[in-house]
Amino acid sequence: MGDRIDYAADGATMRGYRARPDTPNGAALLVVPAFAGLRDFEMAQADRLAAMGYDVLGVDYYGDGWTAADMKEASQAMQRLNTDRPALLRRTEAALDLISEGRPVGAVGFCFGAKAVLDLARAGHLDAAVSLHGIYDRPPTDTRTMPPVLLCHGWNDPLATPADLGAMAEELEAHSPDWHALCFGQTGHAFTNPDQGDESTAQMGYVAASAERTQAAVDAFFARYLIR
Repeated sequence: MGDRIDYAADGATMRGYRARPDTPNGAALLVVPAFAGLRDFEMAQADRLAAMGYDVLGVDYYGDGWTAADMKEASQAMQRLNTDRPALLRRTEAALDLISEGRPVGAVGFCFGAKAVLDLARAGHLDAAVSLHGIYDRPPTDTRTMPPVLLCHGWNDPLATPADLGAMAEELEAHSPDWHALCFGQTGHAFTNPDQGDESTAQMGYVAASAERTQAAVDAFFARYLIR
């Protein structure tokens, strides 16, 4: 189990979650949560990755460890931050500065957190970036050379349509030397999180087969690009 940790970002105090490995593999990871904030699901992911040898920081991008009480509150908080993409980037960059320590660093993000990870990659940061049921609209800044990127995408995701995925693929083809996308049929948004309920044919919800394939792909991706 990890520990809550305070750090400064964008003029505010963030309360992240640090999960340290018993046997370090020499690499570090950011886990960037979905729009409700850093909750048990993401902290459990950090613990799992730390058990594999990564030094992991679960990111707080709202401040003070705030989490939403419901979907409406989460949506309102996300919209406020989504209108200031440079602030979102500054807050994830602060987490990256805390965890990097001169070693390979990757990041995995869920939903809105995946957008934050892709923005880190667009800014030329990271050694490997993973987007899980992410949102693909570009920020109002230029895209630099991106690291290797893995997209795990539900084909029926209403928040990231096939056209959105196509635009993201064009951006990656222009800026990333090594990227790939895994697309899962009969799968919508938030498919990796069991707390979303099992709704395999709906536009939202956990899909066990897609989640299991995603976990295997993410583990292999980080092992390939971060462990040296």
